[in-house]
Amino acid sequence: MNGVNSKKTVANVIGVICFFVFVIIDQVTKTAAVANLKDQQPHVLVGNVFELFYLENRGAAFGILQGQKILFVIITIAILAVIFYVFLRLPATKRFYPLRVLLVLVAAGAFGNFIDRTRQGYVVDFFYLKAINFPIFNVADIYVTCGAILLVIVILFYYKDEDLKQLKTALSFKR
Repeated sequence: MNGVNSKKTVANVIGVICFFVFVIIDQVTKTAAVANLKDQQPHVLVGNVFELFYLENRGAAFGILQGQKILFVIITIAILAVIFYVFLRLPATKRFYPLRVLLVLVAAGAFGNFIDRTRQGYVVDFFYLKAINFPIFNVADIYVTCGAILLVIVILFYYKDEDLKQLKTALSFKR
């Protein structure tokens, strides 16, 4: 195996390990929320600011599209397929590590909520920023939201035109 392929293999293995670690963290926190918060009063962590509040969300982010499980499953599978394709095709250079990390973060969040939706028909949410009445969310939501926002920032401000050309070449079907 040459140096480039070896580097790429190592980067891919690290990415897969991180993906599973992130998914496990998400699932453990949701299990803890079910065990400790379901059918209980909210657990106030910071008075009138932040609390743990159990919610079964049958919709998407912010509770939109309630009861559209099949739609969410299809969209999630499509998003995961695109992320998987991009991740495997990315050059294994330090320049593209930020992109790799952010793709893993978004994929882990999407998969964490996918597990809930397919297994239970809803996603367990439990973080509530009461001070601003922000919709209740979970660890997977944090992964997806932060990962997606940082992905946009990285693409717009970190990568240069030559990086984007290299990325376009790596992702093209013609090789």
